[in-house]
Amino acid sequence: MAETPNLIPALPELFLAVVIMALMMFGVFQKGGLKDNDEGVFRMVSILAIVALFISAALLWPSAGPRVLTFADMFVTDMFAVFTKGMVIIAAALGILMSRDFMERHHVARFEFPILILFATLGMMLMISANDLISLYVGLELQSLSLYVMASIQRDDKRATEAGLKYFVLGAVASGLLLYGSSLVYGFAGTTNFDALAGLFSANADVPTGLVIGIVFIMAGLAFKVSAVPFHMWTPDVYEGAPTPVTAFFAVAPKIAALALFIRVMVGPFGDLIDQWQQVVILISIMSMVLGALAAINQRNIKRLMAYSSIGHVGYALVGLAAGTEEGTRGILIYLAIYLVMNIGTFACILCMRKGGRMVETIDDLAGLGKTHPMLAATIVVFMFSLAGIPPLAGFFGKLYVFLAAIEAGLFVLAIIGVVTSVIGAFYYLRIIKVMYFDDPIDSLDTPIGKELTLVIASTSIIILLFFVYPAPILAGAATAAASLFAG
Repeated sequence: MAETPNLIPALPELFLAVVIMALMMFGVFQKGGLKDNDEGVFRMVSILAIVALFISAALLWPSAGPRVLTFADMFVTDMFAVFTKGMVIIAAALGILMSRDFMERHHVARFEFPILILFATLGMMLMISANDLISLYVGLELQSLSLYVMASIQRDDKRATEAGLKYFVLGAVASGLLLYGSSLVYGFAGTTNFDALAGLFSANADVPTGLVIGIVFIMAGLAFKVSAVPFHMWTPDVYEGAPTPVTAFFAVAPKIAALALFIRVMVGPFGDLIDQWQQVVILISIMSMVLGALAAINQRNIKRLMAYSSIGHVGYALVGLAAGTEEGTRGILIYLAIYLVMNIGTFACILCMRKGGRMVETIDDLAGLGKTHPMLAATIVVFMFSLAGIPPLAGFFGKLYVFLAAIEAGLFVLAIIGVVTSVIGAFYYLRIIKVMYFDDPIDSLDTPIGKELTLVIASTSIIILLFFVYPAPILAGAATAAASLFAG
């Protein structure tokens, strides 16, 4: 008789899956149809989804200890998983919170939106805990299919449907690359389990060429998910075309989950093959930093600018992975925690950009904001300076730790390129500040700003400003998470 799997490590995922099924059934059996009382149902489902996410986060802590395997060793829970899942859950909850006002104004499919975020979050949590190439792919596709629908959730908007179609087609190609790489690894290694692969490579110095090619294909598929160059082509179009709350979610939660998966795959089963994959990571890191710094200079649409900015930030995070050390992984986790706060705050500000009841997205629409909306302009300044990496704001410390890890690993050229591209990239962040404070106002933005957005903007800006005062929780959590990954 097969042994019953230990369900405790997967309790947050199981709980979230049950909540998703319950919410879907609630929608099916809603009396009178959803159209009759859509707004009330949307608010109720949003609140239930946020509560479910925070209960899932609370269920993570009992498993915050030694490394535990379950489901035939295909699912792993450790401090690395707990730390990164916590960030994904926070990003998902804030994504739902920030979307309410937008969805009600634009009459989008409001009931489905929180449920799709829950589906995507479940997929991300499964990705992070994957200990096998098969479970990795299942989690990745659950996340991806939800994101494809979310990108085109405004069915009557041509840009949104185009964004969803582009994302779907290119995502299918990336999934094919990942599957082909996995099949090569299985063909040459005889297993898809991460622990078995790690043991095989540590004991055998002779690595077949076909297996190295398989690893490269897997890295290509994962690079698409984090929008690293040269697999970034979908990012600007999807960021611009998708509804702004969807873009805000895309910019944070999937990036964190995919980078966490990237780290687990490279450090875990292929950690002893660093000589084979390190040069690839260095190359895509450099290309991402350079493209992110240069391509955003001519952008006038702020969502496209943030897309190229996110490509650059992925390049900075990959600097820590290129180091291949525990310090590098700790640097990435610190960077991701700060990146979460910076981007959520920035997109909350973008969601405030309305004129005459419609959303505006160009940088020129911010002209004179320092005179018409001084508090909003001041918070945007905080986020722009932090994204540029100017001390003593939090963004500076994110870059500092990944660059220090690269220097300790002897990757001096990579660190220097990172610093230079940071300086170049500061130009387009500072240009936004120049437009707000030195250009004459044309039309003022609509007021008032919603309570949810005000809360998000205020809390994130305070964290960015005061991070240097008490960084210990993030630094200690990231160090413990990195140590658990390398111990495993």
